[in-house]
Amino acid sequence: MQDRFAAMQTFVRAVDGGSLSAAAREMGRSLAAVSRTIGELEARLGVRLLHRSTRRLAPTEAGAAYYDAARRILAEVDEAETGIGSERTTPRGLVTVTAPLMFGRLHVAPVLSGYLADNAGVTAHLVLTDRTVNLIEEGIDVAVRIGRLVDSSLVARPLGEIAQVVCAAPDYLRRRGTPATPEALATHACLRTTSLASGREWTFVRDGREVRVPISGHFACNIVEPAVDAAVAGQGLVRVLSYQVAGPMAAGALVRVLQAFEPPPLPVAALYLSPRLLAARVRGLLDRLGAEIPARVAPQPARKRHARRHKS
Repeated sequence: MQDRFAAMQTFVRAVDGGSLSAAAREMGRSLAAVSRTIGELEARLGVRLLHRSTRRLAPTEAGAAYYDAARRILAEVDEAETGIGSERTTPRGLVTVTAPLMFGRLHVAPVLSGYLADNAGVTAHLVLTDRTVNLIEEGIDVAVRIGRLVDSSLVARPLGEIAQVVCAAPDYLRRRGTPATPEALATHACLRTTSLASGREWTFVRDGREVRVPISGHFACNIVEPAVDAAVAGQGLVRVLSYQVAGPMAAGALVRVLQAFEPPPLPVAALYLSPRLLAARVRGLLDRLGAEIPARVAPQPARKRHARRHKS
């Protein structure tokens, strides 16, 4: 194991330095010893890790993947060894975070940016994607997710709740009428967002029981923003998560309808692997997310319209 760790250090320093000679100088070893270590590492892994030439050294595709993993492992070991005593509470090193695309851009990225500004020793990699990421396989420290969580070995820190809302532009509602029940949607243009897995029916709740109603319309999109833009333009009703239309609703560009029939709100949580031996940088980010995300996703009051005063 010690040989493998030393080989990993040698490889990372060779890539960082751009040559085997640079790694040899930094590590106080001979060039021949460094070259032999890299060769043995490639033989053990069964792949070429480096492209070598007289002018430069660069990782292969496999080498780049191994480099990322090796850097992460070395950072973890370095923090473990230097984290005794007062250093244990100092966040530093790389933290990798994933979140849904739009939610991550609007809410996780600003929180993460503030956290990095307050912790100069921390670097971050933010992965925004709407697919479910495997934390272990993809080296993720924290995953922010929206929705019911299946049973797993992951630890969840609650970050709030998000409603599933139906809304439309005031102009559309004036022209087509405001639906009073879910069944009334049969006569309305519904803008489908397949990212919400809404398909061709929307789910509501009446008297504690689930109600599914078919919907139809002339527009569907795999991402939310174009459907919201179409709703603002008065082209129909859209069903989305409340944070996705918080701005247009606050500005009065969209009006929430069928609120009495909305299904229960979806939980938002930060998932991580284990609370035991949690790196300070990860623990600090979890605390920051827990402090800031709930307020960001809480329902915002609609902006009041002030009536003009007329002189009598």
